[in-house]
Amino acid sequence: MTQRMNYYKAAPELLKAMLEVENRLESSGIDSTIRHLVKLRASQINGCAFCIDMHWKDARAAGESEMRLYSLDAWRESPFYSEPERAALEWTESLTRVSETHAPDEAYELVRAQFDDKQLAELTWAIAAINAWNRMAIGFRAQPGAYRPASLASAAQ
Repeated sequence: MTQRMNYYKAAPELLKAMLEVENRLESSGIDSTIRHLVKLRASQINGCAFCIDMHWKDARAAGESEMRLYSLDAWRESPFYSEPERAALEWTESLTRVSETHAPDEAYELVRAQFDDKQLAELTWAIAAINAWNRMAIGFRAQPGAYRPASLASAAQ
């Protein structure tokens, strides 16, 4: 596949706005491990090769184990994830597949038991943001492989 266009350069003001959302999410009350898992899991569901590459590398750079990353698409059957992580992953899957799931009460109750109002809102924004990034990267065929952790911020400059 060939990249269709450089959406970073085509709409730099919107890129900066999305990067501001990302910066705020980084300083939110959501644990960074959970943020990495959520970004990677949503990207797996959406089939976004660019974002899978990026978020796998970011998670590894932050100290995440290969074992947990390899097991992520089978997290329900895996003993490697905490209850808050499981709740966040369930919520991620529900919202990423919202046209199929309609965010069921069971998923909401599970995540609600693990996160307060602010954390749940922040988690939901994180899920919304990665789904937006996935759609941009897939739509414009962003090429995986070249990303290095922390290089996204330099792209905005």
